[in-house]
Amino acid sequence: MKVDLHIHTNCSDGIFTTEEVLQKSKSAGLSVISITDHDNLSAIEQAKSIGGKSGIEVIPGVEISTDIEDREVHILGYFIDIHNDELTKYLKFFREERVYRAERMVKNLNLLGINISMDQVKRFSKAGSVGRPHIAQALVESGYVNSFYEAFDRYIGNHCPAFERKIHVSAQSALKLINDAGGVSFIAHPGTISESVLMNLIKLGVDGIEVIHPSHSLAQVNFYKKIASQYYLLTSGGSDFHGGKREDEENLGKYYISLSEFEKIRNNVAKR
Repeated sequence: MKVDLHIHTNCSDGIFTTEEVLQKSKSAGLSVISITDHDNLSAIEQAKSIGGKSGIEVIPGVEISTDIEDREVHILGYFIDIHNDELTKYLKFFREERVYRAERMVKNLNLLGINISMDQVKRFSKAGSVGRPHIAQALVESGYVNSFYEAFDRYIGNHCPAFERKIHVSAQSALKLINDAGGVSFIAHPGTISESVLMNLIKLGVDGIEVIHPSHSLAQVNFYKKIASQYYLLTSGGSDFHGGKREDEENLGKYYISLSEFEKIRNNVAKR
C-alpha cells in the first residue's frame, strides 16, 4: 500500500482540482494521501468526501512557509483540526499576503514590458491561494514564455527579475500552530536546507522529517533516516505533486512511504 503525504491542489499552487487530484491518486495506486496546500485548508473536506467514495483515505494537512537563519523553510502539518481558530486565522492572513506578493510580481513584470494583469492571474488561481504557478500560467497564455520552466527560469524564479520574497512566520510559531491544532509537524524536503537549520528545527521540537522526496538522492534518504532514528523522530514522504510538469505526473505513485511508516505517525497523534 502506497502513502503519499505531500500533494497540492489548485486551492494553493497546484494545477488540478481536488477531484482531479483524487482521480490521479487513484490511478497511481495510492491508498492514503495528504492534501498539503500552502496556507489553505479548503480542499480537505471535499477531498475526504471524494476519497471516501473511491477508497482513498485523505489526511488533513498543510504546508507553511517559515523563516529560520534567514532561510525559507517549509513545515508540513498532518492530522490538523481544519477548524482550529488560530490556525485558520493565520492561514487567512498569509493567503492575503500571497495576493500582495503576486501583485508586486505582476507590477515587476509590467515594468519589464510584460503585459499581464492580476485579473488574469486570479483566473488561474480560481478561489485558491495565489502562487507563482498561476503567474507562470498567465505568462504562458500571453505568449511571453513557452512553458512553466521558462517562466520560472527567466522571470519569477528565485533571484529572477520579477521575483518577490514571501512574508514568513517563524519556524517556532509554525510548530506551535500545528501542535495547538492537534497535528504533527515535519520538515519538508530537508535537502533544500543546511544541516545547521535541520538541527535547529529538531531542537525547536519538530516531530519528524520528510525523508522521501523527488529532490532527494538515495544518500540523502539514508542520511535523513539515520537522523530521524538518532533523534527519535517520525519519517514521512511523498511526491510534492503540483501538476503542470511532466516529472510531476511521473512522480505521483513513485515517491511514497509504507503503510507501517504512516501508522507510526497516526499512532503518535492518537497518544497525544
